[in-house]
Amino acid sequence: MNIPELNTTNPALAPTGSATEPALVRMCLRLGYDGSSYNGWALQPGLPTVQGVLEDALGMLIRRPIRTTVAGRTDAGVHARHQMVHFDLTEAEYAGLARGANLDPGYALVRRLRGVLGREGGSILVHEAYKAPAGFDARFSALWRRYAYRIADGPARFDPLTRAFTMWHKKDVDVDLLNAEAESLLGRHDFLSFCKPRERATTIRTLTEFTFERDESGIIVAHLKADAFCHNMVRAMIGACLMVGDGREKPGWVALRLDAAVRDSKNMLADPRALVLEEVAYPDDVEEIAMRAELTRTRRKPHEITTDLPELGGIKE
Repeated sequence: MNIPELNTTNPALAPTGSATEPALVRMCLRLGYDGSSYNGWALQPGLPTVQGVLEDALGMLIRRPIRTTVAGRTDAGVHARHQMVHFDLTEAEYAGLARGANLDPGYALVRRLRGVLGREGGSILVHEAYKAPAGFDARFSALWRRYAYRIADGPARFDPLTRAFTMWHKKDVDVDLLNAEAESLLGRHDFLSFCKPRERATTIRTLTEFTFERDESGIIVAHLKADAFCHNMVRAMIGACLMVGDGREKPGWVALRLDAAVRDSKNMLADPRALVLEEVAYPDDVEEIAMRAELTRTRRKPHEITTDLPELGGIKE
């Protein structure tokens, strides 16, 4: 992704920097990770997490604690090919990233982070770092997120070499049934039946893409795209579709679950290891970055629910 590099100079947009200088430079990081060895993205006391490892690395380089904000918090075992993060530096800290060398500060930061993160054995890789546009927020400025999910249905398709990122499903699955159930979820809905609600957070989302297809090796790959996803939402929707796809439930069951808008014991979560955050998109126009963040923070109202599919512009990573 190539967001124009503008300095964020509004102190209201950034938390505190050093003891003597406010943090005025907002930085973006684009990174990927194999989530197999981590208890998800978010910090958890005493447990290894991607955020914990990244913030420890940044703290070592910047020489003070750094707190990051992420585009999408992934669960334990979930992977990311292109995750987006922001954090704030002082002008002095930004200028010091290259340590006197004639290097772009963002490029220098990537090199240094890769060195420190090498101790993770390649499971976390920073792709690029750069100044953020004014008002940028990795989470709230995003237009949409896209996920992929791999399913090997039937022992004949099980492959130990891909087990770290593929779900093994013992029963054969009808892909046409999967797609019919997935289509019933498209649009703007209250996805409470497929979410683990967070306090003071809405479960209303707009799902614009949800399809299943077999690749050349016979593996089923699901593709999902939405403005945002609730906690456990992707895995719950995949699990629900599989209930119909392998014959455990009758066609139309997923739509009934959606309409019920209730979280109960029927909610089956698919294996986290097969889920990958593929990309996050942001507005092309830098002037829309801050407006998008403010719009996203506005809580969605139940009366706004519709099955219309809005056109979501933006750039891909």
